[in-house]
Amino acid sequence: MAYLAPSEFVTKMVDAGEAKIYYSTRDTLIRGYMAGAILALAAVFAVTISVNTGIPLLGAVLFPVGFCMLYLMGFDLLTGVFMLTPLAWLDKRPGVTWAQILRNWGLVFVGNFAGAFTVAVMMSFIFTMGYNTDGGVIAEKVSKIGESRTVGYAAYGVDGWFTIFIRGMLCNWMVSMGVVGAMISTHVSGKVLAMWMPIMLFFFMGFEHSVVNMFLFPFAMIMGGNFSVMDYLIWNEIPTALGNLVGGLAFTGLTLYSTHVRTGAKRVI
Repeated sequence: MAYLAPSEFVTKMVDAGEAKIYYSTRDTLIRGYMAGAILALAAVFAVTISVNTGIPLLGAVLFPVGFCMLYLMGFDLLTGVFMLTPLAWLDKRPGVTWAQILRNWGLVFVGNFAGAFTVAVMMSFIFTMGYNTDGGVIAEKVSKIGESRTVGYAAYGVDGWFTIFIRGMLCNWMVSMGVVGAMISTHVSGKVLAMWMPIMLFFFMGFEHSVVNMFLFPFAMIMGGNFSVMDYLIWNEIPTALGNLVGGLAFTGLTLYSTHVRTGAKRVI
């Protein structure tokens, strides 16, 4: 499966981070939109499987199909650019500044949210037959998830907020491992296998992914979830996104870069 050595694929990570900085506004938005939409479809696919079979593990096993599709098509998730673009700055790539990095994050966020929200509206229309029925058991399940992951956290105050933050960190540790995993092979089969494992883990463990939540919570609100937009932002999206940023960069990007690019001095015996 044509495995690349760490020093090779970490250089590819830095190259990818630099390339994303130079995408046009149009291309960045399109790639973000499609990534958000595809991941949203994968999320509702996984929830549907879990509800219909009563086997949550099966939903988690199949959820990574969405991540694999969007990555192979060259689309961008906020969680991925959180990890990749700062590496180009650390590597002192020309033209890469924090202003450019923040611009990229902002555009990808807008694209991801627009794509995820589009799917939320489309799926809510489908489940309710044009808003003429209650949406059934799947809609009810998603509504309950939305409530438990907003006002459910709020009930614990600061401890609840930091619980979401840590779940966001753990999520993007795994998701960014999936991004990196795709770079260790030059064959599609190798890329898919390396992506599949950490994505399955994060989904089954219930870690918090900012882009999945861009679909989940608008969909839950449309389906009657008892929480507000501010509940969603303060008690999920903001701490989740911050946790995703810290987890992906600290646990994956910086560790790989520091030990495979900026390696320490060799020991003298």
